[in-house]
Parts: sequence; C-alpha cells; structure tokens
Amino acid sequence: MSRVAKKPVQIPGGVEVAIAENQLKIKGPKGAFEWNVHELVAVKQEGSELLFEPRGEKANAVALTGTTRSIVSNMVQGVTQGFERKLELKGVGYRAQAQGKVLNLTLGFSHPVNHEIPEGITVETPSQTEIVVRGIDKQKVGQVAAQIRAYRPPEPYKGKGVRYADERVIMKEAKKK
Repeated sequence: MSRVAKKPVQIPGGVEVAIAENQLKIKGPKGAFEWNVHELVAVKQEGSELLFEPRGEKANAVALTGTTRSIVSNMVQGVTQGFERKLELKGVGYRAQAQGKVLNLTLGFSHPVNHEIPEGITVETPSQTEIVVRGIDKQKVGQVAAQIRAYRPPEPYKGKGVRYADERVIMKEAKKK
C-alpha cells in the first residue's frame, strides 16, 4: 500500500464525519462536503481518525486509496481552515475590484474584463493590485485563481500580468541591436 494511504487523517474537534457505504459526509464550522468514495477503497473511522484500505488486489486500488486519502484530508482542512490563493497584478493601469459576485479587471485591454465568481468562492481585493480567492474546496479555489491568471499571464520581458503571490517569473533579456 502507498505511504500516503497508510497515514490516517486526523479529525479535529467540531468536525462531524458520516460514512454510509460509499458515501462520505464531512461537516465543519466553515461548511460541509459530500463525496462518493470509489468502490475499490474502504474508509473506516476509528475514534478521531479516518483509515483507508484498498478493496481487492487490483493495481489501481492502491493508487486510488492514496488519492482518496489526499482528497479527504483536503476536505477536512477545507471545512476547518479553508483555502486561499493570492494573486498580484503587475503593470501600469492594471486594477482589480470585487463587486458582489463579479470581479472587475482592467488588464490593458480595450475593454474591462468581468469574471463571474462561482458559488462557494469569495474574492476580496485588499488593494487595487491584489486579489485574494478563498473557499473550502481546494480544487475550486485553485481553478478560479487559474482562470483569473489566464486572462493575462505574466509575460517574460517586463513581467506584466496577473501572477500568483509566490510565483517567480523568469525574465528574458531584451533583443540586442
């Protein structure tokens, strides 16, 4: 069995876990998740821990067990702490403003870009050049951040564009005459 799958997931106080056949329900202070576990993976709760084991001897059962453990661990972290992704805007005149369920971006195009925020995600703009994407679903938070970044990814000559806060853009040298 994989090393990831052998490690149990700790259930912190205030989090409720319900396992019914292949249905897993996790409820915490920030929200709740429902997830269908693959039939090749067995999930057991012992005290304040969730244990994962492969069912059967299929080769992909071991891989699915590790994947399931990681997903459930992210779900537990999401309902307790949540996830966030920070983006920065670099460039003259590049601005962001959150208005309700719409993020208004000015990115040097001839038109403003309006990005619809999906359900379960909150977007804040502490300053005009910072965007903070928050939510309980790690996949959704990352996807929304990637969609916002995709409007104007950082270019390698001046570094202008939308980048993650921890992203390092490798700059190219300008063309010599």
